[in-house]
Amino acid sequence: MSSFIIHRLCPSLSRRALHTTAIRHVDRPTAFTNMLAGDVPPPVQVSSITSAGIQLADGLILPSACIFLDGKVFLWNVPSNLWDGWGREHLSVFETVVPKPEILVFGTGKRMELPPPSIRGYLKEMGIQLDIMDTRNACSTYNLLAEEGRRVAAALLPYTPRPWRS
Repeated sequence: MSSFIIHRLCPSLSRRALHTTAIRHVDRPTAFTNMLAGDVPPPVQVSSITSAGIQLADGLILPSACIFLDGKVFLWNVPSNLWDGWGREHLSVFETVVPKPEILVFGTGKRMELPPPSIRGYLKEMGIQLDIMDTRNACSTYNLLAEEGRRVAAALLPYTPRPWRS
């Protein structure tokens, strides 16, 4: 059966969903104790990525670059051209956090683009593993690793670069 027929019969097969999990909020004590839970804040979850921006599970749309770190979202001012004019100052937030993330999932937009060796070396000096991928896969990978309780951060560039406005 051709893919055209499959897409017409089951249009949902043509779109792959991001990995997300609903966060349960319990106001009353439960009979169960989560032995794996620590003092790690609940992870920020991405529900979708479109040309409008990165949509969080709570419905907020982030139209520009952002960093997810320790359960928080930071607005991220980056050069408009990928890797042109990038330096250590664009990733200096990772010098100040303790503990540092084990992994930085870096979403480079619609396509995966390798960063220059200086950026990779800078993160390696700090002991942070760098995983580069397109932003859609970076969002899904971040959601999965954060749900597992890993010390993960995400640096996400939207499909359509836009500067932050104050």
